[in-house]
Amino acid sequence: MDNSKIKQHISRQFNEEMEDIRNKVLSMGGLVEQQVDLATKAFMGYDMENAEKVVQQDHQVNEMEKDIDHECTEIMAKRQPAAFDLRMLIATIKIITDLERIGDEAARIAKMTMRLEGADYYQDKYYEIEHLLNLVKDMLNGALDAYARNDVEEVIAITEQDAKVDREYTSITRQLITQMMENPRNITRALDMLWAARALERIATTLVTFANK
Repeated sequence: MDNSKIKQHISRQFNEEMEDIRNKVLSMGGLVEQQVDLATKAFMGYDMENAEKVVQQDHQVNEMEKDIDHECTEIMAKRQPAAFDLRMLIATIKIITDLERIGDEAARIAKMTMRLEGADYYQDKYYEIEHLLNLVKDMLNGALDAYARNDVEEVIAITEQDAKVDREYTSITRQLITQMMENPRNITRALDMLWAARALERIATTLVTFANK
């Protein structure tokens, strides 16, 4: 086999390896997306089964992160990629770290739901965070779509969406503080709500970082 054919073979292998990594990142993203959806549904709907499922999924997400990180590191060591490809691999490692953090936030919401089992005040659902949840879910879907299609315009839209999340989070905070001041019996419920809203706000912040990689 001459040098040109060897180079073509190596190039084809490298492209296949990069495509494999890309598909694994999207699979990991899909699982994290499901985590966020199920965790918040569990929290708002008092659903222990979904909460437990999210915690179980968190272990899968962690293993996927390790697997992708290892694959990226191996490619860097074996292929010694050019500057552009090296930046892509480094960005991928950062992206899966962001996805793992988002999964952790979802798992925290799920674990809090499980701790609240049997609480008397947990019967009126947590409807206040529904709009915030929808904003964050749209951001997550957009970030994964931007990654899949390498869409710069979508990245701009995600940053703009984050500003909406910040405004909604501020509005929820003010509303819940008012509830606590009006009636001390609302304090425990309001604090739980604030904790969940804060987790969603952190997810949105992480997504901005994700999208800009």
